[in-house]
Amino acid sequence: MATQGRLAGETAIVTAAGQGLGEEISKRFAREGANIAVVDINLAEAQRVTGEITAAGGSAIALACDATKKIDVTAMVDTVLKKWGTVDILVNAAGGFHQFAPITEIAEDAWDRVINVNLKSAFLCAQAVAKTMMEKRKGRIISISSGAGVGPNPYAPSYLPYGAGKAGLIGFSKLLARDIGEYGVTVNTIAPGTTLTPRVRKVRDAASIERIKSQNPMKTLVEPEDTAAAALFLASSDARYITGVNLNVNAGNIIV
Repeated sequence: MATQGRLAGETAIVTAAGQGLGEEISKRFAREGANIAVVDINLAEAQRVTGEITAAGGSAIALACDATKKIDVTAMVDTVLKKWGTVDILVNAAGGFHQFAPITEIAEDAWDRVINVNLKSAFLCAQAVAKTMMEKRKGRIISISSGAGVGPNPYAPSYLPYGAGKAGLIGFSKLLARDIGEYGVTVNTIAPGTTLTPRVRKVRDAASIERIKSQNPMKTLVEPEDTAAAALFLASSDARYITGVNLNVNAGNIIV
């Protein structure tokens, strides 16, 4: 594990880091020298990822947190501040959905649950780290949106609450970038196309995955490491003046 890299000495919080994109981002950041708070509602998975990072020589701690609950988020950030004294980078990777349904069959509690995990979680986490970043006049807030939040994809229809939450996340990030830019804090989103994470494999069958691949201009799906590479760029000094941007990483399935 690299101790000198593009994020050497930085401290990063990554939510939903026990699997999928959050896990890949955590490992990539750790290889670049960052201290990683591996945050997940599933502590066992967070501990697994943390163990893999530390076994490779990286610096990480595992923290259980329901990112949709302010009390959990506040306690999580306080633990990170006590451990490393600062937060330089926040990656909001919490999100997802577990069903498809038309509007006539979406229950109110299902809507609330999906909006909370995809949008409210990012608000709570950004709010919890904002004071530290603003006082230091330095920080990176990166949220994982989705192509579903950019616009409808006729080849890969999504779930209405999920698309709404991810679109809201892009809007939230643009407004926050404007609000706290004067403090040296950048705020950006990444919108991956359909990516073969464990969650995607659960909600899409093999036939739909092959159909999406064939209809993408590049005839492939992106991999988790593609989103991790984009997150690393936005977290690094190379992107010091990039803010309020949504970066599409999608093999061309939505071009805007």
